[in-house]
Amino acid sequence: MWLPSLPRLNITAIVDILVVAVLIYQLLMIVRGTRAGHILIGILATVMVYAVALWTGLEALRSLLSYIIPYTAIAVIILFQSEIRRTLARIGRKRWLGRGFKRPESIDEILLALSRLSQSKSGALVVLERDIGLRTFVESGVRLDAEISADLVLSIFHPGGALHDGAVIIQKDRIGAAACFLPLTTNPTVQVNLGTRHRAAIGITEESDCLSLVVSEETGDISVAAFGEIHRGVGLRELDERVNAHFGVRRPGVPPPGDSAEPLLESGVKPVEKVSRP
Repeated sequence: MWLPSLPRLNITAIVDILVVAVLIYQLLMIVRGTRAGHILIGILATVMVYAVALWTGLEALRSLLSYIIPYTAIAVIILFQSEIRRTLARIGRKRWLGRGFKRPESIDEILLALSRLSQSKSGALVVLERDIGLRTFVESGVRLDAEISADLVLSIFHPGGALHDGAVIIQKDRIGAAACFLPLTTNPTVQVNLGTRHRAAIGITEESDCLSLVVSEETGDISVAAFGEIHRGVGLRELDERVNAHFGVRRPGVPPPGDSAEPLLESGVKPVEKVSRP
């Protein structure tokens, strides 16, 4: 029996296999636990059925599936557009040339405002831009381009105010805009009891590398979200530590986050409550 000859296993082949394995692994990690994962399973099942029909000679089934298979690539692009966009954004935000991130210098003013809002149980959502620009979301709100101050943040989120609903976006140590509309997360693993404000805080971090700070209207608890994960019930000191970790600010005894990792997740700070995106 004739058997096809296999290519020789050399260094190039090993590197090729490892790269493909890493790409497949990253793809599975992106879609695992999401609706896209079920869609991917359905596409793979369709391809397997087509292969079985081709091998067993089921002409009617093969003929039917032959009209579907050619459009699989287009369907993948349409169905996985959010995952593809998020993956490309992750690649683009890597610090390939050692480019660092700037921590907002007026973060103390923001924390002071969040503390007062927490005491009065006034809902708030503040987004800190990091490396990926948020211009699209800034244009959805009211442009301010104002200096950061606790009084201004408090006035924006004053209950009943014109700018109360929506998010405040911080750009380069200035308040870029208020009353901004943010995308809501569609992650099925997110707790159902989370409100619109918390879902928007998670959703914007799925689209970019920003950091979202949320104050709950019901409990007054402060939450922080980054990279599709939210940590609820954090104190001001822990919140400041998470901001420092997210923007790569070195603290005594804590090494700076690596380029290939997400700073918030490697800060060494134990979350009080965590809702994660697999």
